[in-house]
Amino acid sequence: MTQETSAKAIVVFDIDGVVRDVSGSYRRAIADTVEYFTTQTYRPTPLDIDQLKSEGVWNNDWEASQELIYRYFETQGQSRAQLQLDYDAIVAFFQLRYRGSDPNNFTGYICNEPLLLQPSYLEQLTQAGIPWGFFSGATRASANYVLEKRLGLESPVLIAMEDAPGKPDPTGLFATVRELENGIEQRLAIVYVGDTVADMYTVEKARGLDSSRTWISVGVLPPHVQETAARGDAYSETLIAAGAAVVLRNVEQLSPVKIQELLQLK
Repeated sequence: MTQETSAKAIVVFDIDGVVRDVSGSYRRAIADTVEYFTTQTYRPTPLDIDQLKSEGVWNNDWEASQELIYRYFETQGQSRAQLQLDYDAIVAFFQLRYRGSDPNNFTGYICNEPLLLQPSYLEQLTQAGIPWGFFSGATRASANYVLEKRLGLESPVLIAMEDAPGKPDPTGLFATVRELENGIEQRLAIVYVGDTVADMYTVEKARGLDSSRTWISVGVLPPHVQETAARGDAYSETLIAAGAAVVLRNVEQLSPVKIQELLQLK
């Protein structure tokens, strides 16, 4: 840990869309699930899913799947009370696609998620004296699969779905920060890096509950919105409107130098 770049901030990362590309896994599983439970009549597009998530309250992909199913049937004139959807069945089908059918090993879409950062990037933060960890709405098993098995991290600080209420509730962000600042006497600024409106709202709510420290939200464009410039620009504008201080094309652009630049703006 070098003195000249000693930390003035703690960095907390979301995982999906930031550490790994989930357009062909979680989002594909959402589309599969909605298609199955609408008897093959409606398959949401990536844009449909983005529009739902832009509302800022659908961070849980099981709940997002159920909501898309409800909304489809409402366009067909059916009420939610009439439908009586089985949430457990929705979760089970989703998990079958995402995790696979083997209860002891991942065999589903999760196995094919491209990584969006490398361990060397995290080491760069460590060398600059910047503590880092993860707060994600993914299940602990799914998050650990990418962090420990694929990235090779050893017991990283992680608050997952089972550990805290879903975003934009900031409880999990506070818990991650508490673990990371263990033993640090000064109150460092907090940088939270995410790819959705819910991530940005989480920081806004954290700031509202603890205004005694600096909170900075950094948006990252998930790969699926970078297919066209117009789509990427529109997504960036959505994140900025939700509170992002800056929007990056890849998480590794958040270098120690960039972090210091963001702190100087505050």
